[in-house]
Amino acid sequence: MEFRQLQYVLAVARERNFTRAALKLLIAQPSLSQQVAKLEQEIGIPLFERGPSGVELTYAGQLFVEKAQVIVDGTEQLRTAMRDLSELKKGRLVIGSLPMTGSHVMPVILPAFRERFPDIEIVLIEDTTANLEKLASTGETDLCLLSLPIQSAELDYEPFLQEAILLAVPPNHPLRSASTSKKGTTSNVSLNTVRDEPFIVLKKGQGFREITFDLCRHAGFIPNVVFESNNIETIQSLVAAGMGVALVPQMVMRDRQGSGKHAPAYLEITDENAARSLVIGYRKQRYLSNAAQAFIATVKEVMKTSPELY
Repeated sequence: MEFRQLQYVLAVARERNFTRAALKLLIAQPSLSQQVAKLEQEIGIPLFERGPSGVELTYAGQLFVEKAQVIVDGTEQLRTAMRDLSELKKGRLVIGSLPMTGSHVMPVILPAFRERFPDIEIVLIEDTTANLEKLASTGETDLCLLSLPIQSAELDYEPFLQEAILLAVPPNHPLRSASTSKKGTTSNVSLNTVRDEPFIVLKKGQGFREITFDLCRHAGFIPNVVFESNNIETIQSLVAAGMGVALVPQMVMRDRQGSGKHAPAYLEITDENAARSLVIGYRKQRYLSNAAQAFIATVKEVMKTSPELY
């Protein structure tokens, strides 16, 4: 049994398809099939049920994948630990981020991190909350910027920012007050006030969508969704055009100030828990390299001194 065969089986198990797994592994599909078949012959039991629509793990395959993942993870962690000892602060980090959060937080964090650790390569992956949790759980990312709650029991996390959630309404909405606070928001409102309003929300798979629905449920109603989008800026543009109301994180409103009539009005919400917690997530019991620990420390430090995000 060869180490690369363990990696091959794990790739096929993730993709449920030999062709896609071969593309990810950068090897020929026939070679991948031969290696997996050779391993199955060696251990004397099939690991996959092969069918026209793809492959599925057998019961033996499930056990094999569970044990193989531990071996592969342990080997990678050993390599990372030794690399840290030999290269000190040099290394490579794969960071996952929500597009909405990343577009506002990363431009603040990355310059500070690059200035302190210029020899560490950063690879950014932007995806939905659901996909980022999967990537972190399988070790395909070192760290991920996520918002609570985290669904995967395989992840641990460290909080780095808590921000208010605001109600965005059209500029001519009756709730808009004539007076504006220093934060750029108008007077406080309860979510129950807009229970009959049309809502614009993010699409499924994005964590802030669930935050929106949870807050509405706690206020005693299910939002009447009229539009969905993958982009928070699109949502704010639709609100500004009078198509409905939306909940938005406080950090996104900074790009809307100075937009005049094209910007929504932002209302502070009086409901309990009208805030979101941003965290750095990673797989439980994963070895955190020096580079990963330095990134976490930088994020926490920079967030304490970044008033432009609020």
